Amino acid sequence: MKKYDENRAFALLDKIGFTRVAGSSEELKAAKILKAECESFGLSAVIEPFEIESAEVEATFEILEPYRKSYTVRGYQCAESTAADGFTADFVYVENALPVDLLNVKGKIVLVNGFLRVPLYRSLMEAGAAAVVTMDGDIHDDLENTDLHQRKLRSALRAFGNAPAVQLRTVDAMEIVNKGASRAKVTVQNKNLTLTSHNVIAEIKGTEHPEQIISFGAHYDSVEFSKGVYDNGAGSVINMEAARWFAQHPPKRTVKFCWYGSEEIGLEGSKAFVRDHKDELKDHVFMINVDVGAPILGYNTAAVTGEESLVHYTDYMLKINGLSAVTRQSIYSSDSIPFADNGIPAINFSRDGAKGAAYIHNRFDTMEFLSAEALGKTLEIVLTYADTLINAAVFPVEKKIPDNIKEDIDKYLYKKELAEAEAK
Repeated sequence: MKKYDENRAFALLDKIGFTRVAGSSEELKAAKILKAECESFGLSAVIEPFEIESAEVEATFEILEPYRKSYTVRGYQCAESTAADGFTADFVYVENALPVDLLNVKGKIVLVNGFLRVPLYRSLMEAGAAAVVTMDGDIHDDLENTDLHQRKLRSALRAFGNAPAVQLRTVDAMEIVNKGASRAKVTVQNKNLTLTSHNVIAEIKGTEHPEQIISFGAHYDSVEFSKGVYDNGAGSVINMEAARWFAQHPPKRTVKFCWYGSEEIGLEGSKAFVRDHKDELKDHVFMINVDVGAPILGYNTAAVTGEESLVHYTDYMLKINGLSAVTRQSIYSSDSIPFADNGIPAINFSRDGAKGAAYIHNRFDTMEFLSAEALGKTLEIVLTYADTLINAAVFPVEKKIPDNIKEDIDKYLYKKELAEAEAK
């Protein structure tokens, strides 16, 4: 008996295929669509609000020596504001910010490769950089068909200091370095805001073991400019098909379905869930997360954030059922992380696009490279796996996170670095 309808799921994917940035009215619109879809097959759902930090920001950037030119930039949200008339200083390109590159950057405006992560930003702050410029995009970008994305100086970064920060296009960064820029002026004006994002939650009580909870997760927000159907409307509609199946075929164990907001700005929805449902976590025995899916050219993966034995079980079970997926023991940069950090083993299913055949975090994440048939491949894996596990005579997964995975989670969350910053 087929447990899903890939065409129905694909139609819902198209329905939520609009830009839905964290904390926006469009994100709430998508939450209401998901809630209504649950209720269309008799499953009650609630929308749970939570607060996120944001900002309205205006920024400018100008090279002053040895030539004068202004460049289009976007200021980092929540970064330190400059004086209204800006901040002028010597300018230096520090590449990947290795120790040698940071010998003489105190008080300067620095350009760095890529974008800001904790180790990089910490090094810049400890070296005394006064302002930071990062780069976005490709030197071959067609400026009419690409976008300069908004970044935020997250709290994990600000733990090491707050500085004005802006982002410019990589093609402009190449020109700036090639022309030997040595002095610059940056202006950042941030108005910090608190926005409301939302999680959508539905629950089906278990018929035999209601005290054991298995939760499904998928984030439904997108980045700006993107329709976010590959990342992660696909995971959202896969979980909706699972919710429909279990609503019509009551499971032995309690199943909770969570569609998370604000994943793209730091897993904020799932972090809010584990915080606001802390007393309930003792009953959670497993988490199934789905993030990215439906590319026509691609392959399925299963990342097990748990014991090595579960990797083997997953691999065997999929093969027994004639299902293809790359299985591995690892963390996955998505909403399974806060659960694993609270001792709840998890698995993340995805369908990754073949090289050059899928787009993420940009305007090209559209329905164009997706199909219902490809969506169905991941749907079959998720529902076969979940139905077997949730209805097992004895739940086979030990509620334990092995030491090697704990270490990976701690590194992902930068716990050591943040503890050192707090101690100072």
